[in-house]
Amino acid sequence: MKVVYFSFSGNVRRFIKKTELTNVMEITQNNCTENIEEPFILVTGTIGFGEVPQPVQSFLDINHDLLRAVAASGNRNWGQNFAKAGRSISESYQVPLLMKFEVQGTQSDISEFKDKVGQFNENYGREEIQSY
Repeated sequence: MKVVYFSFSGNVRRFIKKTELTNVMEITQNNCTENIEEPFILVTGTIGFGEVPQPVQSFLDINHDLLRAVAASGNRNWGQNFAKAGRSISESYQVPLLMKFEVQGTQSDISEFKDKVGQFNENYGREEIQSY
């Protein structure tokens, strides 16, 4: 499954690079209004007081039907607003919040994310494939 990400300050980009996942796409100002044609997991940072970055919202306005899960980066200094964009997206689009991680994540965060993406890929669509 594709991992789509947005990195305002480069932290999420560094996180994604460390995962060594290959089916990835970065949301930019230039492509945030393009359609994609496959399900995806979104990874985004949080800006301001817990807002979803505008390029991410523009991307979701068009592609939300293919969103399957979200993960978010943030800074714990923001207290209850830590990685709040992930919670907001999860609630708005009724998808799982896989995890929240601080800044560019730790090695443990990277391993956890890779495991969750792998499990999500393994379980995705299983109901449609299996018949009982």
